[in-house]
Amino acid sequence: MREIFTGLPWWVKWIAVPVIALVVFGGLIAHVLTFVIGLLFKVLVFVALVGGLIYVVRKFTSSSSSRSDW
Repeated sequence: MREIFTGLPWWVKWIAVPVIALVVFGGLIAHVLTFVIGLLFKVLVFVALVGGLIYVVRKFTSSSSSRSDW
């Protein structure tokens, strides 16, 4: 592989080959990035909902246990 790139100009190695790789694999790269970002968003929403639920439950149980008229 190294022998193939030895005689080529610098712009072929550093510009043309990466551009061709992005054109060929661009859809796959975009799909993987979309999947990862969507998964991270869902994890953040899950953490926020669980944190909110824990906050509400602790607030409710602390306010109901502090009432002595029950």
